[in-house]
Amino acid sequence: MKFGPVPLDDAEGAVLAHSVALGKGRLRKGRVLLPEDIAQLRAAGHDPVTAAQLEPGDVLEDRAAEHLARALVPDPDRAGLRLGKAATGRVNIYATAPGVVEVIADRIHALNALHPMITVATVPEWQRIEARGMVATVKIISYAVPEAALEAACLAGQSALRLRQTQCKIAQLIQTSTDPDETGDKGQAVTKARLDRLGVTLGSKHIVAHETESLAQAIRQTEADAILILTGSATSDLHDVAPEALRAAGGRVLHFGMPVDPGNLLFFGDLNGRPVIGLPGCARSPALNGADWVMERLLCGVAVRPGDIAAMGVGGLLKEIPQRGRLREA
Repeated sequence: MKFGPVPLDDAEGAVLAHSVALGKGRLRKGRVLLPEDIAQLRAAGHDPVTAAQLEPGDVLEDRAAEHLARALVPDPDRAGLRLGKAATGRVNIYATAPGVVEVIADRIHALNALHPMITVATVPEWQRIEARGMVATVKIISYAVPEAALEAACLAGQSALRLRQTQCKIAQLIQTSTDPDETGDKGQAVTKARLDRLGVTLGSKHIVAHETESLAQAIRQTEADAILILTGSATSDLHDVAPEALRAAGGRVLHFGMPVDPGNLLFFGDLNGRPVIGLPGCARSPALNGADWVMERLLCGVAVRPGDIAAMGVGGLLKEIPQRGRLREA
């Protein structure tokens, strides 16, 4: 693509680089100049004009953006995504349902390294998203790009995006208490708000004594797709009340602790294939904490492994929650 001043005699088919005022109205930048446009420009005294002239093998911005978006998401229905209409070299990609966004980051990195005029920006890996939320935007910066570079980008970014929709429909929050006057209302309300964002229904409020057998019995009895545990006393060891209760109920503890603050005291496991998440005390606040990242993935059927938890440390220093019992700088 050639860019710069173009005599009007050579400007037909070129892409107007800047909007130009005419006697009546104006020609918008990005317009492919037609004979009648040339006549209007000549009458208004605009000769030459700044324009982009395509060379053999160049692909116009909108067509290029659409082609790349379809490479990223070859089957939108299956991926749970919707491609917007191409305009000004841009195609936006949206979620069609609540869930978390799977991004194959290596493919996006490789794509973005190929040509400076071909770009894709996405939300972070495993970002929670609501229906109609924007997942990514494809932007062709110049008015056209070489076809060879576009094809290389399409190959590098093939199938790099999809939505992992919510798999769990009903979750049960089991709270333990060391105080007979504890209502559990705050934990129930905040958890419901979190689950609502993913379209998950929260079961009725359930509070038991903070002891292993009482909690184990409550875990055994629930038929929910996912089990959340919020203890009245912080879980401070792999063999504390809540992890031991999960084992006593016939489940497994897969991991305890995480390098995310707030959220250090999380544990998770499973019971007959259903996710069980021991929430840290900071989950009583609506503010973001490490448990959000784990819970959102597990509710969407995304496996979480100890290595995934370890990798959350970079970026894991979250905003402090003033209501916490012991602050970082207390």
